[in-house]
Amino acid sequence: MAVQETDWRSYLRVGMIAGLIAVSVSLIGMVETFNGRAIIGEYLSLGNLLLYGAIFGGGFVAARQHKGSTASCLAGGLLLGAISGVMLNLLVLAGTPRVAGGDPFLRQYLLNVNNNLLAILLSGLPQPSGSLALLGISSLMGMLGAAIDRVTPRFRRPLLVSLGVVLLVGLLSEVVILAWGVRGLGLLVRRLLFARKGLSLPGAVVLFLIVFALHLAWTAFSPKLKAWTARAPERRRKQLYRGKAAIGIIFLLFLPFFLRTYLTEVVDNVGLYVLMGLGLNIVVGYAGLLDLGYVAFFAIGAYTMGVLTSQADLGIAQMSFWSALPFSVMAAVLAGIILGVPVLRMRGDYLAIVTLGFGEIIRILVLSDALAPFIGGAQGILKIPKAQIGDFRFVTPESLYYLILIGCLIAVFLTWRLRDSRLGRQWMAMREDEDVAEAMGINLVSTKLLAFGIGAAFSGLSGAIFATKLSSIFPHSFNLLISINVLCLIIVGGMGSIPGVVVGALVLVGLPELLREFAEYRLLMYGALLIVMMIARPEGFWPSAVRRRELRGDEEPIPEPSSAAAGD
Repeated sequence: MAVQETDWRSYLRVGMIAGLIAVSVSLIGMVETFNGRAIIGEYLSLGNLLLYGAIFGGGFVAARQHKGSTASCLAGGLLLGAISGVMLNLLVLAGTPRVAGGDPFLRQYLLNVNNNLLAILLSGLPQPSGSLALLGISSLMGMLGAAIDRVTPRFRRPLLVSLGVVLLVGLLSEVVILAWGVRGLGLLVRRLLFARKGLSLPGAVVLFLIVFALHLAWTAFSPKLKAWTARAPERRRKQLYRGKAAIGIIFLLFLPFFLRTYLTEVVDNVGLYVLMGLGLNIVVGYAGLLDLGYVAFFAIGAYTMGVLTSQADLGIAQMSFWSALPFSVMAAVLAGIILGVPVLRMRGDYLAIVTLGFGEIIRILVLSDALAPFIGGAQGILKIPKAQIGDFRFVTPESLYYLILIGCLIAVFLTWRLRDSRLGRQWMAMREDEDVAEAMGINLVSTKLLAFGIGAAFSGLSGAIFATKLSSIFPHSFNLLISINVLCLIIVGGMGSIPGVVVGALVLVGLPELLREFAEYRLLMYGALLIVMMIARPEGFWPSAVRRRELRGDEEPIPEPSSAAAGD
């Protein structure tokens, strides 16, 4: 079948978009900055991945929209990559110095266009060989992206997952080696899989094959397991779920022994955001109330803990962590109810603006000189004692991990029970349509106040643990960006989904902590990831069943009734 004209136009359009993305990441300095971070030895760097990743992805996206033959699909991918390569070559041409050894022409307008960037784009080759190489690599990436779409569906997903795991492990190779790759089993794994920088080429191939085989095996075994679970009695299914939960808890209990100190510290930060995410998930994901001032409850919990326990002059009672913890949580709950009362009749954008203002009011109050004698003002609160049980103090990241883990497990259990309760169904009905929910007899006042109060409780708990973790708190730790981060992790993970909160926290909090080089590009990454999520997977990485049906209901297969059900 010949490629239709609309298909060629699609390849042309996507090729120009991919080329524009590649040129943009080059102009803002990301390609040069991350070119030193090796992923697979000397063969692939993070800079190369940023440069050609959009072209590869563009080929895959364009091929999914194309229903022609495989040959025409590959030809379209080749054309797409060639268009992107031409755009990159135009950047090279515009940036080439007019005088040998001088600065590039564009450098007087764009500081990131320099000789190092041109050398990366040209693969270190002289002209015109470098331009031909750039055009050839871009065309090849576009064609490979299109070829992935034509792989048998049975193998396509394992192939993409395996590629993703290889890239992720290569990206985090320095962190893995630093954490546990210097002795014992870690040293053996390092020698087998890793090069001096990044994965070794044989290690990347071995890791790819292992993940590919495991994914294929799980794909073949998973339907049988689901069918067996569906046929099992209700009591057996409950036992299976409890067994899976027990295995997960045991794994979490021993996790710090594998992660060591640095990675455990990263997991601690992720856990604090998981606590806040679970609370905001109740407000936004279940009840549909857009809250942009959620950081206020985090700050209230932290400051209440600091004021009640600090051993400095600001300390009121110098209580222990465990004695002050209920007061911190209750203060956050009270603040949630106080916020909820004036916004009972507000919806959508108006509610978001009011809650945003509430968060800013709290930030200004903790910075004000009027309250400085009580909460320290800009100087913050110091000498907050660590949590302690008997003679054991939660000081190290490994010990704090268990304190945060207990809080997260309690929050997960309560959220899970609330989701399936009558109150949870009331929240979801209110999220869909407040007028209909009220007509069905749901008390909107109490339902909204309970959502704000319970959501604030989890944030206050996170703030209390945060205060004892750092032993000091300052106003700049509670800015608007905290609320935005928590809201973003819910969207990326999947609104209304408990596992989605964990996945979102790992993606948006854990990865930036591991990749400090991304610090100045964090907001750009958030924006790009949110755009991609809204287009490719609007329900999130791990959405709830309800959310998945709402957005992809037509794509979900309808299960056939079992023989027992048919007999009934």
